[in-house]
Amino acid sequence: MTIAKAVVTGTVYRAPEKRFTSNDVAVSTFVLDIGEKEETLLRVISKRNILDGVVSSLGKGERALVEGRLQIATVKSDDGSERKIYEIDASTIEKMGTSAPLRSNDNEEIVKFAQEEFSDELIGEDEIPF
Repeated sequence: MTIAKAVVTGTVYRAPEKRFTSNDVAVSTFVLDIGEKEETLLRVISKRNILDGVVSSLGKGERALVEGRLQIATVKSDDGSERKIYEIDASTIEKMGTSAPLRSNDNEEIVKFAQEEFSDELIGEDEIPF
């Protein structure tokens, strides 16, 4: 059952897998943890070839933004109990950055400017277009 359009962000919990249907349609899936304080898992399904590059570049622990149709599926387990699986049929997937912060090299030179090198007026009044 499709609920609505959704935009979510989260951390990749399970790395992407790519499989093919009997009609040779590529389907990529991965699991995203969208919970802030507790684990809330969402299965992301991508059937669009244009998203293959982004999906294949995602790794466990990386942040991603996903837009698509939110769906709920009910499945029965072996013991007969039912549970709900939340899925999003992705139309857009964006990688949000690296999992580790960028660090500068210790060998880089830090350039400092003296205060008198800059004028208090950076743009003259005649240069403002409005």
